[in-house]
Amino acid sequence: MMESIKKLREMTGAGMMDVKKALSDAEGNEDKAIALLRERGIVKAAKKSDREATEGLVRFSMDGQNAAIVEVNSETDFVARNSDFQALVQMLADAALKAKTSDVEEFKTFALDSGDTVGNEVAAAAGRIGENLVLKRVAYVEGQNVAGYVHSNGKIGVLVDLAGGSEAQAKDVALHVAAERPQYLSRDEVNAEDIEKEREVLTNKAINEGKNPELAAKIVNGQIGKFYEERVLGEQKFVKDNSLTVNKYLGDSSVKRFVRFEIGN
Repeated sequence: MMESIKKLREMTGAGMMDVKKALSDAEGNEDKAIALLRERGIVKAAKKSDREATEGLVRFSMDGQNAAIVEVNSETDFVARNSDFQALVQMLADAALKAKTSDVEEFKTFALDSGDTVGNEVAAAAGRIGENLVLKRVAYVEGQNVAGYVHSNGKIGVLVDLAGGSEAQAKDVALHVAAERPQYLSRDEVNAEDIEKEREVLTNKAINEGKNPELAAKIVNGQIGKFYEERVLGEQKFVKDNSLTVNKYLGDSSVKRFVRFEIGN
């Protein structure tokens, strides 16, 4: 029986429990079991796996100061608004919290309470729903002051961890990250070589516009500062009060880590 289950799972991409039930209903006949899986729509995922999935949902799950976030892609926004798909994505977020991993390939092998793996469950759900579904990303955060946020359309999700600060501040920063798309936590994360290339391009541009080298240097320094202000979280204007930067809003507390998932990015 186990050998047949393994064989049919490899052939169809269906989940263990679906294959086991089909074999039982077919009284062990593999051909009949495959036919049943096709009739039930569970084999469709293998044929759809090469189709692009650019829609989907982001969901997170929390337990105290531990949190996990997942992004699952679908082919259409119609499916992303389907209650079965939404339940699937939330179930995967809950599972990611238990798996405690930020490695999507490792997460796919995680065993669910049903006994099947995450990867097989996604494949089986694709068959039921009728579209290619892709588990794109997962992240796990364990910290001191963790907060999560998902935008109302379900397409942007954020986790943040603060060192110090209040629960409200953590939630505010999560909202800010969703809205303002920071690329870096601090200037230290920015590649120095990229900055120097940017400085060279901007300097040459200023000189070609007729600026003398001294003035060009001042202009470029301002432009590099703007580069940081737009991309580094702590230096961005705080979304709820543009008179403050995020760092000034947080005061003595600071952001240790943030994760931002957005469908399509």
